[in-house]
Amino acid sequence: MKKLMFGCTLLLLLLAFSSISSAAPINHLADTQTAIGFDNNLFYLEHKFGDNFTLGYQSVDWSGHEDIYGQFAFSDNLRGIIGNRNFSPSSELYAGLAVTGQLASQCTGYASFVSGNSFSEFQAGANFKLSENLELNVNYHSYTPDWGANKSGAGLGATFKF
Repeated sequence: MKKLMFGCTLLLLLLAFSSISSAAPINHLADTQTAIGFDNNLFYLEHKFGDNFTLGYQSVDWSGHEDIYGQFAFSDNLRGIIGNRNFSPSSELYAGLAVTGQLASQCTGYASFVSGNSFSEFQAGANFKLSENLELNVNYHSYTPDWGANKSGAGLGATFKF
């Protein structure tokens, strides 16, 4: 309980002083498990269907984009990602890869890269297990559009699994 209180307090403080957002973290979900989370200006929802496929949705405030994406597990540590950004006439398909690995007994690290016709994104981070259904996420995110300003920085979020 003390870890949870400390984690929530730290999360609220960092969110209050940070304006950088990131993509949804790479989560490890059990079959038929659902995750809902937030990270600065980001909201996401994911559900794992079977052993190898996770379907997700994310909405990012700073860029105004919404994504629907799928993650295909090639192994325990490697995933393929395919998604659609913005659901409009200007929507864009993207693809990428993600790798994960155990950093400590209650900490999993990850890195992901996705790219579409007009942007690329890189993210590296770690998920810290605070309880059976709650994780704290710390990450670095870099978003590089072909037009407009690049966005990069640190992010902090939480994931609730059920």
